Amino acid sequence: MTAPHKVYLLWHVHHYPQEGEGAGHFVEPDDFWADEQAGDDVKLLGTYSTREAARDRIERARLLPGFREEPTCFYVEESVVDQDEWIEGYVTD
Repeated sequence: MTAPHKVYLLWHVHHYPQEGEGAGHFVEPDDFWADEQAGDDVKLLGTYSTREAARDRIERARLLPGFREEPTCFYVEESVVDQDEWIEGYVTD
C-alpha cells in the first residue's frame, strides 16, 4: 500500500471591514477564519505539491495589489488526494 498523496491548497482572505471595527486579520501562522456573509472574500490561489512551493507563492503574491494590503491573511491547507470529505453530510437552518 502506498502512502497517501498530499497536496497543499493556498487560500487568501480579504477581510471586509466591520462597522466601527475595521477589518480583522489572521493573528497566528495557522489561523484561518472568514465570514463570507459579512463580505469577506476567500480566494484559492493554487494547489501545490509541497508546503514550500505554497510558501514561495505567498511571497510572490505579497507583491501584488490586494494581497500586499493583507499580507498575513494567507492559509496553507494540507489535503489528501482521493480522500472523501463531508462524509456525514450537513444541515442548514
